[in-house]
Amino acid sequence: MQVFSKASNTLAPCALIGVVVLIAVLGGVVYAIYWSPYTTLVGVPINQPVPFSHEHHVSGLGIDCRYCHTGVETAAYAGVPQTHTCMTCHSQLWTEANILEPVRRSLVANEPIRWNRVNDLPDFVYFNHSVHIQKGVSCVSCHGRVDQMPLMAKGQTLYMRWCLDCHQEPQRFVRDKKDVFNMASTDPDPKTGAARVAAYHINTTLLQDCSTCHR
Repeated sequence: MQVFSKASNTLAPCALIGVVVLIAVLGGVVYAIYWSPYTTLVGVPINQPVPFSHEHHVSGLGIDCRYCHTGVETAAYAGVPQTHTCMTCHSQLWTEANILEPVRRSLVANEPIRWNRVNDLPDFVYFNHSVHIQKGVSCVSCHGRVDQMPLMAKGQTLYMRWCLDCHQEPQRFVRDKKDVFNMASTDPDPKTGAARVAAYHINTTLLQDCSTCHR
């Protein structure tokens, strides 16, 4: 007595192929979502108490990154400007603008503005801004073209794989130190980058040691 019909000879392989295709499609969907702005928030503006425009201040007015982020060259954290820094200009300019009311209120109350983090690494990751700046890593490499952002958004995923791309091949990213704060600087030629890696005493072995970032 025949248990399965002759059609089973066709249906069984088709079903197996269908399962494989379904798994591949689901894997592709998960991969796409994992790297999409929906998950990474790359390019997605973050709401802030004051809609600060880097495009206006950096590109329009030519204000250097270090004017507001004073600790970026010497400290682990770049920091955000104190209200007094904002009021250096805005005590004279746009003094009655409604959009700047939170800034004026912060000054009067002597309480900092509660900005929302745009680039937020997990607590188990150690990152030092000053080290990267001193070794020729440009602001653009991590934060993107902030001079073209009306509202601040993440420029990169900050995933471990993205960090490792630089740690494994720093010659592709290390620039001349004079270009670190140049928003328009382009990625260096790996040949000249290799010379800078040597000149800046970058230990490529240490870069790939787990304890460098996970302490």
